[in-house]
Amino acid sequence: MKLITAVIQPDKLDEVREALLAADITRITVSRCTGHGRAQGGVATEELYRGQSVAPNLLPKVRLDIACNDAFVEITVQAILKAARHNGGEIGDGKIFITPLEDCIRIRTGERGSDAI
Repeated sequence: MKLITAVIQPDKLDEVREALLAADITRITVSRCTGHGRAQGGVATEELYRGQSVAPNLLPKVRLDIACNDAFVEITVQAILKAARHNGGEIGDGKIFITPLEDCIRIRTGERGSDAI
């Protein structure tokens, strides 16, 4: 089992979700987040927003978490790669991380491992 975490541009979420559904990947978790990679967008100076200090160079992103069995890892990765790229690839398109998933437990039934995914 693997956990695939993809950080993508917000405008690509619908396309990626549709590509995953077309590849028969239906169980995903989506989170809104902020961050930056190499393209930082300027010097990190703190600003005040609604009474809290924020770093303005953090860009809005979407994080997808997908737990899958080993047979679906490459299918999932290819679906994300195909749908998340802007015009053949641009800076800031995102990243995909693949990490081993030691166990998965379905709370409702107590099933464990591949059956729980």
